[in-house]
Amino acid sequence: MIGRICGTGSYIPSHRMDNVELSSLVDTSDEWIRERTGIQSRHLAKQETVSFMAAKAAEEALADSGLKAEEIDLILVATSSSETVFPNTSCEVQKAIGAVHAWGYDLNAACSGFILALNTAQSYIRSGLVKTALVIGAEKMSRIVDWKDRGTCILFGDGAGAVVLRGEESESAEAVYTAMAHSAGDKGEALTLQYGTEETPVIRMDGQAVFKFAVRKVPEIIEEMLKKADVSREDVDYFVLHQANRRIIEAAAKRVGVEIERFPMNLGEYANTSAASVPILLNEMNRDGKLKRGQKIILAGFGAGLTWAGCLMEW
Repeated sequence: MIGRICGTGSYIPSHRMDNVELSSLVDTSDEWIRERTGIQSRHLAKQETVSFMAAKAAEEALADSGLKAEEIDLILVATSSSETVFPNTSCEVQKAIGAVHAWGYDLNAACSGFILALNTAQSYIRSGLVKTALVIGAEKMSRIVDWKDRGTCILFGDGAGAVVLRGEESESAEAVYTAMAHSAGDKGEALTLQYGTEETPVIRMDGQAVFKFAVRKVPEIIEEMLKKADVSREDVDYFVLHQANRRIIEAAAKRVGVEIERFPMNLGEYANTSAASVPILLNEMNRDGKLKRGQKIILAGFGAGLTWAGCLMEW
């Protein structure tokens, strides 16, 4: 049994803040941000909560799949910015969409979260414990960034993305889905959000350390997955990476030896939406007709922990 993506969805807050507007809040400029990150704007949630955005993305993914909420067995939400610790976001989504037969929980692995949640859902489907899973990445990063720190506040945005996985029989599950994940807890101080240490907890980041980590580890995990699945880089149609920084993606493409055109990007419009970035991009690609059955796609995420994870899937 293998889980196939049969529906995608996303929710993007309507409020858009471009670099010019942001430069009125912090000492920066449009040129400075674009040159270093490739980001031009970000969308910020106002009244929307993480669970609200997650539920909206889930509803769109369900509509795309043609399935009903009652058919969902499992809901996994990857988030590190939810307003509530409990009830967890997955239970709030279950309530909002009417997935009365589902059970679920939240997964916190920051920007790697969606990939790890997808790998987890795949494991449940392979084991036969569930048939249909809803996997969501949802973040309200605007509530946990320091809007006086230009090293971090320029990077992040809000939003949610979701996919529906449906189990189907497969002669070779490994050929259709190959998963990989790593952690380096001893490097965790490079990117932190610590409650109880500040009046308003905010992200603290060693930007250079995170950049060097991502540029090194993303190509490594791509090579690991290609080797494990016995697939050549030429056979992969798209490399969908976490949308953190254009320079990171360009460096990864160069190291892997693949043209940048196979590394789609939307971070210019949305910035880094953490666990939501990969599913938002997948939904855009799906809506644009870029994804076809049988295509091979690599997904890879990297972030706090430090964590990095990936999967090689057949669409």
